[in-house]
Amino acid sequence: MVVAYWVVAGLLAVFYLYSGGMKILRSQEQLAPMMAWAGTAIPMPGVRAIGVVEMAGALGLVLPPLTGIAPALAIWAAGGLALVQVLATAFHLSRGERKDLWLNGVLIVVALVALLLATRS
Repeated sequence: MVVAYWVVAGLLAVFYLYSGGMKILRSQEQLAPMMAWAGTAIPMPGVRAIGVVEMAGALGLVLPPLTGIAPALAIWAAGGLALVQVLATAFHLSRGERKDLWLNGVLIVVALVALLLATRS
């Protein structure tokens, strides 16, 4: 179970570090081809806040179990990332953006698997 957690959490953390980092560091113009909603439907400070939440979740999956300091935070991080994707799914559905919802679904499932594995580790 420990190896499974690290594989799942590691993949999820890499995804969210990249995704969150893009939202924090890139301009609205740079994000527009990938995320048309960034800066239009959600103002850039909101986009940056989403990026911070994603990066915090990624670090929360890895650092607490790695250091042994408050390892239960990994459970909360996994649950938080699943919640982020549930909210993202609702947002995209409200805008009629159904094409890429499969990615939100996959991320929800992977985050829930990480949550389950974190409770068993």
